[in-house]
Amino acid sequence: MVTLINVLIISLSFAQSDVKENTAANVEQTENPNESPAPFDEAPKIGGLEMFARKIVGSGLVDIFIQGGFVMWPILLLVIWALATIIWKLVSLNYAKINLADFLDKIQPLLEEKRYEEAIEVCENTRGPVASIIHAGLLKTDKGVEAVEKSIESAGVVEMAFLEKGFIPISTTINLAPMFGFFGTVVGMIGAFDAISKAGEVEPTIVASGIKVALITTAAGLAVAIPVQFFNNIFLSMVDGIVIDMQRGSEKVVETLVENK
Repeated sequence: MVTLINVLIISLSFAQSDVKENTAANVEQTENPNESPAPFDEAPKIGGLEMFARKIVGSGLVDIFIQGGFVMWPILLLVIWALATIIWKLVSLNYAKINLADFLDKIQPLLEEKRYEEAIEVCENTRGPVASIIHAGLLKTDKGVEAVEKSIESAGVVEMAFLEKGFIPISTTINLAPMFGFFGTVVGMIGAFDAISKAGEVEPTIVASGIKVALITTAAGLAVAIPVQFFNNIFLSMVDGIVIDMQRGSEKVVETLVENK
């Protein structure tokens, strides 16, 4: 997926220059009608890259990107950044989630029988922050329950930091994408009024191009921010569920240790 995105970036970066080169070639051919066209093999490969991008995402999206102007580039970079973060966050949070009931069913009988080494081994073989913080606490069982509680709290702070990773790129995209879109709106309106001042009169065809850029960039910014906000809410909900499991699991382990001193 990353490779396809890179190809798309390269393709779109040359799209506008490709249009200019084709226009110049057509003018030159008109001025020199007797000259034979260049062989197909000697044609620039830029057009092929643009065609490849059009096949991937569709001609409509490529045309919209080009028409949106330079403001579309930071929006595209935010899309790539957010997409990579969302994929990584989905994988990491799904990996961190475990079945708390099954985990406690395995570890509680061992704690009741004071088979701490085996309980530690169960934690080591279980993925996720719940097992990690309980593992850190069980390593201090020889120093008393209070030491276990402090170790669990310290490990919980570390695990929370890992769970919160990735929210900065997501929140940055949510905030900046619409702002870049509105910036494109201002740029488009400036271009529209500049065209009016140069023409000396108001004509729909003169104003239309500037207004179109304004609408395209605004729509692009919102189209990026809305789904990213949706995933951000899902991730926050998943993190809350994991934190609750961490609290319930650690409380259950401490209660079991206190009851079986």
